[in-house]
Amino acid sequence: MHPLISIIENNLDNSSDIVKRQINNISYIYLESVSSDDKISNFLNKSITNIHSINDLFKELQNNIYNSHITTIKDINQSYYYLASGYTCLFVQGTNDFIVIETKTKLDRGITESSSEPIIRGPKDSFTENNAANIGLIRKRIKDYNLHIKETIVGRRSKTKISLMYIKDIALKKHIDYINEQIQKIDIDAIIDSGYIRDYLITKNKSSFPQIISTERPDLACINLLNGKIVILVENSPVVLILPGCLDDFLKSSEDYYQKNTNATFSRILRYIALFITILTPSIYIALMTFNQEMIPDQLLISLAAQRSQVPFPTFIEVLIFIITFEILREADIRAPSISGASMSIVGALVLGDAAVAAGIVSPIVIIVVAITSICELVFSDMDMTNAIRQWRLIFIFSTIFTGIMGIVVAGLILIIKLASMETLDTPYLIPFSPLNKNIINDSIILKPTTKRKNRPSYITNNIKKENTNY
Repeated sequence: MHPLISIIENNLDNSSDIVKRQINNISYIYLESVSSDDKISNFLNKSITNIHSINDLFKELQNNIYNSHITTIKDINQSYYYLASGYTCLFVQGTNDFIVIETKTKLDRGITESSSEPIIRGPKDSFTENNAANIGLIRKRIKDYNLHIKETIVGRRSKTKISLMYIKDIALKKHIDYINEQIQKIDIDAIIDSGYIRDYLITKNKSSFPQIISTERPDLACINLLNGKIVILVENSPVVLILPGCLDDFLKSSEDYYQKNTNATFSRILRYIALFITILTPSIYIALMTFNQEMIPDQLLISLAAQRSQVPFPTFIEVLIFIITFEILREADIRAPSISGASMSIVGALVLGDAAVAAGIVSPIVIIVVAITSICELVFSDMDMTNAIRQWRLIFIFSTIFTGIMGIVVAGLILIIKLASMETLDTPYLIPFSPLNKNIINDSIILKPTTKRKNRPSYITNNIKKENTNY
């Protein structure tokens, strides 16, 4: 057996998944947990046994092994990365150089429909944990030689591949260089998921509102690539990151482009309305019931007062109790097994809500307010966007407790100033509304027909004109 194999075994502490074998003057080692025994038995062993050279055995191996992924390595320390990646290391007696051959087994799930971003019309495939498959899902949609990939290995222990994808003649070079530089600076033990690198990519103007688009949908990644944005794929993660991300991006869906523009426009308007409702409704209710009762019609005010007559808590406590209860129920529904999830939803929504009203803990109108707020929140699939909405909803509620409607106005001004001051890769977060861009706004709230969408967003790329749009 080759002496370098003994060194590898000792460094791996004779791990139980190590397999080694010697055929004549050729030795090889692999990890059966990440390698395919069939590939090694059917192809590698046959290749080795068919070599009968007595001159340059190492060169014969390089030229006669039936494998397209074959590399010659000189540093023994690199062997651990290749072994853990599903490669087999071949050694020839009398030389310290060795050959690594790709023999990895399939350890990831197949391509399935996205569970977090479902759509009715459009492609059903989604990204998986296989980095090569994810790149393939994009390449089969964009067959352009300008689609480039930069790959970096990050993580001292995980050695995770991070792939930077962009279209060279559309994406801005300064954005590519900046993101690549930020990735190169990452120095941590391991990258387990794409979420690990988010904070490294955004180093200023941080906010609870997301500045990076996260998606499992290859079609959405391709739409953004064609607009000049940059896509980051992380090995072992089904979620890819897209930069730069603006507020408007989180109020769109890839499905908008697959239906009539009038229907998509209506859907987008609903999303904007839902955003305002889910943030403002609880605070408006508290303000009206506590400080600004003169703004409520007399008949409605009498009805609301009658409902609250048996409730012992102030209005804001009543609202907070039920909002927190709903958030707990929602978190439990997410974490619970699918078998019991439906039962928990029924118990939480029907039994608990009805019992709370009957016991006089909350009034019926509060349940309606919280239900409307929560339903509007479900419009947004991005968890970072949902968490930002939760945070600002609470800020509006606490600002309303002391000053009523004036507190909502102050909190609203703070929110607008915060969002207007944010930038992602030198891109204003509220574009195209601030600064106002009439050309881009046609693909924000109002969606033009496909035949009239001839330009890319000018804030992302200098290559504005799309090709073959002579209508």
